[in-house]
Amino acid sequence: MTASPIDERDRGAAETGRDADRDFRRELLASVRAVDLFVLLAVPAVLLAAFSLPEATRRSLAFAYADPTLRSAFASHYVHLDAGHLAGNVAGYCLLAGVGYALAVLGGSRRFFLTALATFLSAFPFVLSALNLAVPRDAIGFGFSGINMALAGLLPLLLGTYARERFAPGASLRALPAVFFALVGWIALLALPVSTTGLGLAGLATGVAGALLAVLYASSAGTSVRETVREGVRAVASRPGEGDLFAVGAVLVLGYPVVGFPGDPTGAGSVVNLYVHLLGFCLAFIGSFALLAIGAFGE
Repeated sequence: MTASPIDERDRGAAETGRDADRDFRRELLASVRAVDLFVLLAVPAVLLAAFSLPEATRRSLAFAYADPTLRSAFASHYVHLDAGHLAGNVAGYCLLAGVGYALAVLGGSRRFFLTALATFLSAFPFVLSALNLAVPRDAIGFGFSGINMALAGLLPLLLGTYARERFAPGASLRALPAVFFALVGWIALLALPVSTTGLGLAGLATGVAGALLAVLYASSAGTSVRETVREGVRAVASRPGEGDLFAVGAVLVLGYPVVGFPGDPTGAGSVVNLYVHLLGFCLAFIGSFALLAIGAFGE
């Protein structure tokens, strides 16, 4: 039985794709540095060590809005009171930091990523805790989710630098704020009820406004949304390995807000702090984009 020319072409294309995928994996492994892995893995180790403390100690480290201290302002972001909360935040961190690191090392933005990560881990706890005091209430705050949302805010920028390096060398990142506006609209649709009356109207209006601002900003930056999406899909589909990583990052960018901004933030004896989640996301994106825009990381 002989193979047709079409069969031979398909087989050749499949072999080429497998070769490209193997080359991509080898490049990724060669780009990973042991010291980077140590830094990345130190975070879940610290979270687990903090959880091993007696519950009374962990509660004393939670950030009390009515009685704030510098110690609790920082430590509260590394403290969890139940195993489920800890597991969710560790899993979220591993996804966001793992995919973000892969995008960074293959997108020529390793220093940008590590600098942002260090800032999120050291400075953001104080910043987020201080801004939390703008909403007075008799409650306590704890958990790593605010920093996770900062990593989620960084991820679209890492996707942009990765796409510029792998698919469109020399392309401008000026249109990236359009992604920010679209994501804020998406977050509003997730976190706020959607209806044509009352608060539901605010959620719907914010979602629509985010989409419109995204299109307008992209147009002002000289970017055709339809053409960019079409070319992007074509490039991702034609580049095994490289395209797969981009697709995973894009899914995470859209999917993680579903976790961070649930429609019903109340749980068993606790409430998800949507305010600090939004702060972490927005501050991370805006601050990091500003540094990219001024060329602070010319890697």
